[in-house]
Amino acid sequence: MKSLLVAAGIAGGIAAAGCAAAVGAATLFKRVIPRQDEVRVDLNEMADMAKWEEYKKIIHPNKEWLMQRNMEEVTIRSRDGLTLHGYYFASDNPTDKLVIAFHGYTSCGLNDCSSISAFLLKQGFDCLIVDNRSHGKSDGKYIGFGILDRYDCMSWIKYVNNRFEGKKQILLFGISMGGATVLMASGFPDLPDNVKAVIADCAFTSPYDVFAHILKRDYKMLPFPVMNINDALCRRKAGYGFKDYSTLTAMQTNKCPTLFIHGKDDNFVPTWMSEKNYEVCAAPKELLIVENAGHAASYYENVPLYEKKVSEFLGKYMSE
Repeated sequence: MKSLLVAAGIAGGIAAAGCAAAVGAATLFKRVIPRQDEVRVDLNEMADMAKWEEYKKIIHPNKEWLMQRNMEEVTIRSRDGLTLHGYYFASDNPTDKLVIAFHGYTSCGLNDCSSISAFLLKQGFDCLIVDNRSHGKSDGKYIGFGILDRYDCMSWIKYVNNRFEGKKQILLFGISMGGATVLMASGFPDLPDNVKAVIADCAFTSPYDVFAHILKRDYKMLPFPVMNINDALCRRKAGYGFKDYSTLTAMQTNKCPTLFIHGKDDNFVPTWMSEKNYEVCAAPKELLIVENAGHAASYYENVPLYEKKVSEFLGKYMSE
């Protein structure tokens, strides 16, 4: 009888744990994968409030300068029928260089990419700032975490090549989830030859890796079984799984010169993810780790260093 009671207790404990995992996975899915109405990344991940006040002195003037320029709103259709939205800014002088910029999780193009776009416009680039699927003015019910967005990136490249008859040298720039997007896109074997360079700022290696990191950091939980259940939910509702593709896989076939940038104090997307991407990248590559920078804050933490590195990198791989 005692052994039966022990067995029943163990079985009950397993059932309770399984139920808790299922509830946790469902909660995680609901909070992370569907379209969000507000930024869900804690701004403290980027910097404390004192630093934020300094960063705003960079962010706001850059965005104001950008928004005073002529802006064209453009749309394309994704391969699965979504209307994707972007903002096109032409350089002051005719140029054959164009950057397509991708933002981070639950943000939008004009929020995350205004400063780098202002800098690149002044360097003689046309700029196309896009809203990722399920963000900003773009359609979508579920966030793609790079796995779906990499196909959207290819669609934007096709748009640029159709519009400008393939006469533009294209730079792909992305930050955070946008960084993962451009790295994943660079792994396509049919990436057009006029995509000359990639810059990925604080990109994660895969949605699975970054979610597992947050589970361990914030909740002291192992990935199994919550991530397995969550993965199944995402596959059923959003059409993809967290391990369907990764930047590490893409980097093995990437032929496009790539600059990896990451803040040394990034606790949201760990710095090791960019270091690992850099390590396995088969293309010409460079790595910049910015001291004292949190998540997505490298540009604001050290503007001169960031712009110098970007300028030197583009000088090597994008011809005048």
